[in-house]
Amino acid sequence: MARSRRFRSIPEDTSPAAHAVQTAIYQRMGGQQRTAVAFRLNALARETAMAGIRARHPEYDDEQVRFALYRLILGDEVTRAAWPGRGLVDP
Repeated sequence: MARSRRFRSIPEDTSPAAHAVQTAIYQRMGGQQRTAVAFRLNALARETAMAGIRARHPEYDDEQVRFALYRLILGDEVTRAAWPGRGLVDP
């Protein structure tokens, strides 16, 4: 099986030494562990996005926050298609 492509650049907020350590850790992980990390990072990104929406729109209830997040993730066209008849919520 071919190896997946590797990122060739180091993120700007990460030192080369820290990047090397992180890469080595990920290489030692099995597929199940890397998948768990990916799911956790995805959840953290969603939580961060929702916190930003709440900060910008303190008047939103939980449902409005969710629909603002859907709009960020899916875009206007898909959000409208998935929930026809529901207006778009500003993120």
